[in-house]
Formats: sequence, C-alpha cells, structure tokens
Amino acid sequence: MELVYTPAQQAFRAEARAWLEANVPPAPLGSFDTAEGAAEHRAWEKRLHAGGWAMVPWPVEYGGRGADLLEWLIFEEEYYRAGAPKRINQNGIFLLGPTIMEFGTPEQKARFLPRIASSEDVWAQGWSEPNAGSDMAAIQASARRDGDHYVLRGQKTWASRGAFADWLFGMFRTDPASERHKGLSFLLVPLDTPGVTVRPIAQLDGETGFAEVFFDDARVPVANRLAGEGEGWKVAMATAGFERGLMLRSPARFQSTARRLVELCRANPATASEALREEVVRCWMDAEAYTLETYRTVSRLLAGGKIGFEASLNKIFWSELDVRMHETALRLLGHRADLLPEAPAAAGVGDWLDGYLFSLSGPIYAGTNEIQRNLIAERILGLPRSG
Repeated sequence: MELVYTPAQQAFRAEARAWLEANVPPAPLGSFDTAEGAAEHRAWEKRLHAGGWAMVPWPVEYGGRGADLLEWLIFEEEYYRAGAPKRINQNGIFLLGPTIMEFGTPEQKARFLPRIASSEDVWAQGWSEPNAGSDMAAIQASARRDGDHYVLRGQKTWASRGAFADWLFGMFRTDPASERHKGLSFLLVPLDTPGVTVRPIAQLDGETGFAEVFFDDARVPVANRLAGEGEGWKVAMATAGFERGLMLRSPARFQSTARRLVELCRANPATASEALREEVVRCWMDAEAYTLETYRTVSRLLAGGKIGFEASLNKIFWSELDVRMHETALRLLGHRADLLPEAPAAAGVGDWLDGYLFSLSGPIYAGTNEIQRNLIAERILGLPRSG
C-alpha cells in the first residue's frame, strides 16, 4: 500500500474538519454513565446523524455516508483531533451494526440499522454472565422456542451501557442439551420487554456504566434472532472480531492520548526524567505503529480480506498501550496525579486519573488478554492446548 492521501481523501478530511470545528460542543458533555449525561450524548449523536457523520462507512440507505474504511480512519483522526464527545452508542454503531451487515436479513437491516445510526436505539452489550465472564462458551441464559417467540430466562451481568440503553444483544442457549459453544443463538432484546429487569451497577465513582439484566419468562420474537438457531457462536465471534480488531478502538484514540502525553511531558520538566522521556517517546511510537498496522489491515479488507484471529493481537496491543500511556502520565504528574480535576490545586492535571482508571479495564473487556493469548497460541502459532 502507498501511504499517500489522494485529493479526494484530502477533500474528505477538510470537509470533516470544517463540520467538526463548527459543531463540536465548546464544553465537555456530562458522563454518559449518568442520566443527564446520557441525554446530552444522545442529542450529540443525533446532531452527528443530521450532519451525515454518524457512521461514515455505512451505506446511505442505512443512515451512513457510503464512505470506505480509509475515509473512516481519516474521519476518526479528525474526530479525536477536534476533541469531540465519546460515542454513547459505540456498542450499536461499532459492534452490532457491522454484525447485522454481515448476518442480518434484508428486513433486519432495514429495521435496525437506520435506528442505530441515528441513535434512536442505544444498545447494551450482553455477553457476560455470573459464571461465564470472558468464557462465553459457558453461557447458561436460556431461550426456549414457543411458536414465533423465544422465552428467555437467566441473567446477564456487566452489560455495558445497560443502565441507559434501549436494547441488548447477546447469546442465549436455545438447545438445553448442548454444551460449550454449541446450541447458542444470537438474539436482539428490547429492554422494555415485560419480564426483563435492568439493575444498574454502581462503579467506584458511583456512576452506572454497567447493569445486571434479569430475564424472567421474557418473550422475544424469533424475528429478533441473527443467523440460524444454534449459530450464535459464529455470529458472536464476528462481533468480538469487530470489537477487538478494528472498529471499537480506532488508532486515532491512541494517537490523541499520545499527543496529550507529549504535551504533558513538555509541561512538567521537573518530573520528566530521562527514563520517563524515553517512555513517552516509546508510547508515541507505539501509537503510530498501531495506526500504520490498522491502515494495512483496512487495505487488506478493502481488497476482500477478512479479520481473523489477528484481532487478538490488536486487542492486547492497544489495551496494554492505553494502560502504559496513562501510567506514564501519572508518573509525570508526580504527587498531583491523585487529584480530581475539580480539586483546587488540580490545574494542568486534566482527566488523566479518570483515563487511567478506565484503561485498567482494557485488558479485561472484549475478552481478557489471557484469553486472547490462548487464542494466539492455539489458532495463530498452532501450539497445543494446555492440559
């Protein structure tokens, strides 16, 4: 591939930059883990959609812009450069949307995708269960077929965005005699269905970014199933590939953090030892390396390729880089690192502490890094399973 932007791509970048400069809110929105912040973020998503920037690589008929993945990368670079808000509907636009594109029927695409693009429907992720954290093959929540409906029983936990979402996607066991990854189906569940109870989970900061979801004979139409009955594992692995490999964590996010880290180092010469300066440079180089690797992956996809188990390599790389960049920032801040942004002496501290706390979840969500290392060992390196 040739790393030179075409005139059309340069024009696309200029258009995106101009729109973002004119429309990005001047002050940060509230946390989307609160009711008030969630409402502000929904309003921002609708503004993005009205401007034609909600999900640039999706087809126009589904609420997108019809751009290709290279243009999506360019848009993401401009989005983070402009300091635009985080995406409250990232589960829908980055994970479920591509999954519906691949496995949905024409009716499902027409029904769900436009409402995801416009954030009329905000989606929660329903993977984990109390006894099936990152081991999705251990899922026990059941879906019993009853005519044109499934009857759901069981529980999901740590449902991302669950507290303020409208829908949940996840796997349910439709064959009670099945084990592990067999007999599972991928279902789309409205969270206002009778028999569904959402219980927010308070985080360390008291906000509710996650939820427990209980299913007590909740009835969901069979039309809400993606792919065939019992094919849920195949669908979920595609969703997980999008999550680990490309869409959820664009390289622009880490380039932005790396640029802020360089600025922080320059602003704190008293604590910036030679070792810390070298670590800042290493973080910046790694963020650039992840960007180049993503451009290579996108070029391969545009040529007809697929994302395979190399998504596990990406997930380990970006999640550990995120932790390392925030750890370096806290060391540069020294004794002021523990100050919250609203503290009287917190000038220049920024949101590094919040970012560090969130980065710690990176090696856990989207499948723990231990699981990813097992996948790499078995599926890429061909090593035998441990006894």
